[in-house]
Amino acid sequence: MELSYTLPAFTALLLMVGGARLVELRVSRRRARALLAGGAAAVSDPRFPAMVLVHAGVLAGAGLEAFVTRRLPPPALAGAALALVLAANALRLWVIATLGPHWNVRVLASLGHGVVTDGPFRFVRHPNYVAVFVELLALPLVHAAYVTAALGAVLHLWVLQGRVRVEDAMLLADPAYRAAMGAKPRFLPWSTQSTSR
Repeated sequence: MELSYTLPAFTALLLMVGGARLVELRVSRRRARALLAGGAAAVSDPRFPAMVLVHAGVLAGAGLEAFVTRRLPPPALAGAALALVLAANALRLWVIATLGPHWNVRVLASLGHGVVTDGPFRFVRHPNYVAVFVELLALPLVHAAYVTAALGAVLHLWVLQGRVRVEDAMLLADPAYRAAMGAKPRFLPWSTQSTSR
């Protein structure tokens, strides 16, 4: 594996992921406006700015670390990490398609429009956070950016802790949501833990 080949390819991958996130932000803003116009309410999410910084920081940090260290990624690690990135994006797209007009990157109280229980939500309450965590962990590992992967994972766990607490408080306060989804695990289908109140 040649560094002269892997660095440009990795840079292109980072740009594609970053571009996809920008497109998603545009879609999110449009859907959020429609939900708010239809009676949804914005929920305070103090860690949202940190979430944006972590996402952008992992992309930038992975590229910078790969360029500065000039490490050749072990082929087995690069292949496994790339497979995880692709799987995470497939799950993310499944979530977006399933949620339809409900999906956006902010926390909005939109349960008046119905509870989504199909697609990946048949198995867990928060499949999108699984997808995002796996992607942000695996993406730097495609080019052996170990520091970015580790630091990004730690920061992302901190962000998710606050984000999921805010979202669960809003969702589980709704009787219809609690009845349909409260007994399901948050992240892993085989987990028996739920936070039904």
